[in-house]
Amino acid sequence: MSTDFDVLVVGAGILGAGTAEALSQAHYSVVILEQLGIAAATSSRSSKLIHGGLRYLETGQFRLVYECLRERSWLLQNKPQLVRMVPFYIPVYRHSKRPPWMVRLGLSLYALLSGVNSGISFFRSLPKSDWDSLPGLKREGLLAVFRYYDAQTDDAALTRDVVASAVANGAQIICPGSLVGAEITEDGVRVDYVAGGKLNTLRARALVNCSGPWVTTTNARCIPSLPLPPIDLVAGTHILLPLSLGNKIFYIEARDGRAVFVMPWQDKTLVGTTERHYHGDPRDVAPTAEEESYLLRTVQKYFSQTRSLQEKDIYESFAGLRVLPRVARSPFSRSRESMICCDNSRNPRILAVAGGKLTSYRATAHKLIKKLQPTLQDRHHTLRDPARAINPSERERSP
Repeated sequence: MSTDFDVLVVGAGILGAGTAEALSQAHYSVVILEQLGIAAATSSRSSKLIHGGLRYLETGQFRLVYECLRERSWLLQNKPQLVRMVPFYIPVYRHSKRPPWMVRLGLSLYALLSGVNSGISFFRSLPKSDWDSLPGLKREGLLAVFRYYDAQTDDAALTRDVVASAVANGAQIICPGSLVGAEITEDGVRVDYVAGGKLNTLRARALVNCSGPWVTTTNARCIPSLPLPPIDLVAGTHILLPLSLGNKIFYIEARDGRAVFVMPWQDKTLVGTTERHYHGDPRDVAPTAEEESYLLRTVQKYFSQTRSLQEKDIYESFAGLRVLPRVARSPFSRSRESMICCDNSRNPRILAVAGGKLTSYRATAHKLIKKLQPTLQDRHHTLRDPARAINPSERERSP
């Protein structure tokens, strides 16, 4: 029996987009099923950064940092219209949790992982004579200021660009479309979904669950469901302030020791992020008043221009959800690496990915495809006109 597609990808966030792009570039037929919209959730609510994750060095995530820095280099070369290098500044004070020697050590390791020949791996300690170029930054107790470079992007625009690349290579997208159920059959996966007010069916050789904070919900609709590792949803809030601090990104320390970014965004200043456990419907995640106050007080501690602002002056705020492994530690210390599960390691039909980072979406997609290779090797029964699966009127049924 033929299949309509080689792979169905559930979710059009950055991981789903990247997976569909990689599959279509490898000449597999692929369709994306997305319930809300491209980059409608976490992939439009990040810190807008393409970076290795300097703070992950503290928790020993060297492999992740190296992978992300390698991906940063690729994105800078291949998507310069969307990803650009910007200067980052780390002020270190007498009260800082991380003294100057520790910051210097971390930046040295970060530069080493970036590659000595990258041209963007250098950092420096700004002499006091250059501190005047950081207007409004608190000087009392200031011991040192370090400058290094990382990259910034428009996360939603990047996701849309990756989806467009996938479509240009033959991928199709069903949006809005909601998964009803998926079941492994003798030669693939039968998928029931709702689109256009009707219940439809398609068949694929494999299904990849890239639904982000809905990963467990999607998994529960698959037969058999996969044994996902214990995971938590962790909400992160950002606030947008109606003023500009220039073209520099600052890496400051909150009162509880967390690292907070203060960065230019759309002629305003974006501040984030927070971390709190979330237990509700992913669609309903929203900033709390406590988080907004926490971020505003943090930035006011360092920049005099912001001290007249009150919570009511916050121009905008948004919250996104991270999928993190459940461990008896704070969210800050938990691994940010992607977690990939499958029904059968030798010939997988259903795969699910939880976690991961915006920066490393391509690397995660390539890991997924590598796991899918045994399943996709025999493709001679695959239908080469997958458009028939989008509007299969002969298979439409009333919900």
